[in-house]
Amino acid sequence: MDHPTFLDLGVSRPVVEALARRGIAAPFEIQRRVLPDAMAGRDVLARSRTGSGKTLAFALPVVERLRPGGARPSALVLVPTRELARQVAEELGVVAGARGLAVGLAYGGTGVRDQARTAARADVLVATPGRLEDVGSRGLVRLEGVRILVLDEADRMLDMGFQPQVDRIVRRLREDRQTMFLSATLDGVVGRLARAYTREPVVHEVEDEGLGTVEHRFVAVSAAGKLDALVELLERDRELTLVFVRTKRGVDRLATKLRARGIRAEALHGDMAQAARERALRRFERGGADVLVATDVAARGLDLERISHVVNYDPPEDDKGYVHRIGRTARAGRSGTGITLVTAEQRGDVSRMAARLELQDAFRREGMEIAPPRVVFSGSRGGRRSGLRARRPR
Repeated sequence: MDHPTFLDLGVSRPVVEALARRGIAAPFEIQRRVLPDAMAGRDVLARSRTGSGKTLAFALPVVERLRPGGARPSALVLVPTRELARQVAEELGVVAGARGLAVGLAYGGTGVRDQARTAARADVLVATPGRLEDVGSRGLVRLEGVRILVLDEADRMLDMGFQPQVDRIVRRLREDRQTMFLSATLDGVVGRLARAYTREPVVHEVEDEGLGTVEHRFVAVSAAGKLDALVELLERDRELTLVFVRTKRGVDRLATKLRARGIRAEALHGDMAQAARERALRRFERGGADVLVATDVAARGLDLERISHVVNYDPPEDDKGYVHRIGRTARAGRSGTGITLVTAEQRGDVSRMAARLELQDAFRREGMEIAPPRVVFSGSRGGRRSGLRARRPR
């Protein structure tokens, strides 16, 4: 069967109807591949880039395999950030409601006891590792009844240093559980961890082909003219735009300057109170603001289909950072544009990154040349490649 429907893949009619009300009519490739095995209760390792439909690939098997009235929680979804936790819970809630299941949240920045009460009543619990370990150690949430474990954006959890917490959480779970491990990469440490957490897993890997395409642009700017260049870009026809800045203080400064220039901008960084972060995201999601200025950590896990542009106001620190930043656009089959502003001082490092990611043609189109590779002395870690590759411009 070339193009199976959700019904063909075993999704119940009430859930299919709930998806249709959200405008979701046909499964993406990662869903077509994962659903048969996950519905059958097998452990699954799934690799595909962010924005490819991974959330429904695990959400649908979770809600179809659970029944109301079981242990609470019966399913646990671990994610790296509070923003991703909220988004996953919202998407799960759409399909869980059709099956009479409750979804709970546990993430930092909010009251522990109120959140724990909600989590303890949930059939499906979506949590960040640190907060879950906190409420679990206090006895506020029990994990003995968890039959299904999902680790979403697992590579980001490792990058953020959550492996010790995840290890301790997994040790508390029953051994006969089903585990689904979803990540943008299954190489190296991530792959070894994936196999340690699963039993005879079925592996599904989806390449970028067929997903939304990204146009990569590198724009030469002067340090003094950087803000003017950004404003000019933002005044062009676009949808939602995510602007990356290296520091929290830089986020606040840039958002203030953009608002003074008539740009509807919001700031997002880790020092903001949770309520302020949620307000900023709501305004961005609902169109009250169409520019979100953020640090890397704050923007991890953002999954909004309408982000048409990602701008690196400050270039990323490494290749992997570039791939994850630009991956915020061209989601769910859409196209997008990734723009990196490059000052003269940054030109060498950014050009070498572009060459490693096979984006040298996009870099040269702006009249800039690729710098020669750095000489890496024995024992140096500087020049190591991330192993991730971005899509070439088309």
